[in-house]
Amino acid sequence: MAEISDVFFVDGMRTPFGRAGEKGMYWRTRADDLVVKAIIGVMERNPQVPAERVDDVAIAATTQQGDQGLTIGRTAAILAGLPQSVPGFAIDRMCAGAMTSVATMAGSIGFGMYDVALAGGVEHMGRHPLGGGGADPNPRFLTEKLVSADALNMGVTAERLHDRFPHLTKERADRFGMLSQHKAEAAYRAGRFQPDLVPVAVTGADGAWGLATEDEGRRPETTMEGLAHLKTPFRPHGRVTAGTSSPLTDGATVSLLAGGKAVRELGLKPKMRLVSYAFAGVQPEVMGIGPIPSTQKALAKAGLTIDDIGLFELNEAFAVQVLSFLDHYGIADDDPRVNPWGGAIALGHPLAASGVRLMIQLAAQFAEHPEVRYGLTAMCVGLGQGGSVVWENPYYDGKRRK
Repeated sequence: MAEISDVFFVDGMRTPFGRAGEKGMYWRTRADDLVVKAIIGVMERNPQVPAERVDDVAIAATTQQGDQGLTIGRTAAILAGLPQSVPGFAIDRMCAGAMTSVATMAGSIGFGMYDVALAGGVEHMGRHPLGGGGADPNPRFLTEKLVSADALNMGVTAERLHDRFPHLTKERADRFGMLSQHKAEAAYRAGRFQPDLVPVAVTGADGAWGLATEDEGRRPETTMEGLAHLKTPFRPHGRVTAGTSSPLTDGATVSLLAGGKAVRELGLKPKMRLVSYAFAGVQPEVMGIGPIPSTQKALAKAGLTIDDIGLFELNEAFAVQVLSFLDHYGIADDDPRVNPWGGAIALGHPLAASGVRLMIQLAAQFAEHPEVRYGLTAMCVGLGQGGSVVWENPYYDGKRRK
């Protein structure tokens, strides 16, 4: 008989993230092949998990067509060499696709239906730009004024946050963007990202083979002076620039989840325990505030407050979006608990893949910080949503450290 179970994040890996477009390292690489590499990486790093024990594979993609279509969870599982007895499916919640994959599989594990599952996401924004999938929005959205015509222009929604919160100035956003680049570079130099990256073979324009081993879009030389003079593409004389926005990105992420019984049976060493998760809706025109109510819901479900959270991994869709979250909860812009290794402004944001990237980084930071018991992964989502997951650190020892 099925039993209610704890849910554990056993492991997670991702491809290096590449710049989208013809000059990006994945221009000649298929989206499904990126997922396959991440699946193989996770399974090879966890040989104690028999492939046939995987109960399901959930892979998210925002644009589900071409090499991101054909029920990519199932096709990627087959291509990765999992037994054909392992099912799979595709899922979509725009930026929170991978986060929703994890939540969906966690629900199945927690309810006792599954023991082991793979959950992740992919986005090849070079091949499949946002809005380029032939979607046909219902005309009622505009005729009945349910949604603004530019609600899917994420840069415009970020400009609206500056409008709504004038104290979230361009200078604050520029500083946050600059620090994201500097923190990411420091983490790379310290070797913190590399263990969880799966190298990907790529081909250049000349047909020569190479190996993608690092995130491609980093700009460690970023300065406040340089950011001050960037164009504001979403509004004349606006405040949002390329330096305070996540770049268009290609990449894939995959996590290995398991229930308590499977953890004990297979001798696994989980990196995190899932405490709670929540999704919430807001006005699409200001989608960046979505993580505020989703975090409120997740904390309430966990019986915690924001003061209980010792590490934050917040997706940096835009600097102002993260600042609105921090401002709401009374957290300083440069609080060392927040994105200590930088975030999407430096590393990239391959939409449906990013949720698991946040989890991979939080899991690695938990191992370095046994004094921290709880951590949060959270992100805004297109069309006015937010997603949040609260995690517990298995290395927590209750000792405060300076």
